[in-house]
Amino acid sequence: MFIFKQDILQQDLGKGVGRRVLAHSGSMMAVEVSFEQGAVGPMHNHVHEQLTYVLSGRFKFTIGDETHEVKAGDTLYKKPFIMHGCICLEKGVLLDTFTPQREDFL
Repeated sequence: MFIFKQDILQQDLGKGVGRRVLAHSGSMMAVEVSFEQGAVGPMHNHVHEQLTYVLSGRFKFTIGDETHEVKAGDTLYKKPFIMHGCICLEKGVLLDTFTPQREDFL
């Protein structure tokens, strides 16, 4: 299966955040999330395991009780049900991988 970015409309999530659901199957999903400077990914949790790869920009991320600044090339792991969220310090893009796929995004 091939997924071409130009064929996927970005969903405007409001407040400077956009999302593109990329390739997915029942067991995994890739999602591109774009942030304007100052945009917030509010604290939340879910049943899914999640890997986040920072494609560009700078973010202040909180996972559980730890907070760190991350930049392009950094990777974050979020285990199921752990509280996590971020603030975008410099306009950027994240690549999230979920397992299983996020049915609520489809």
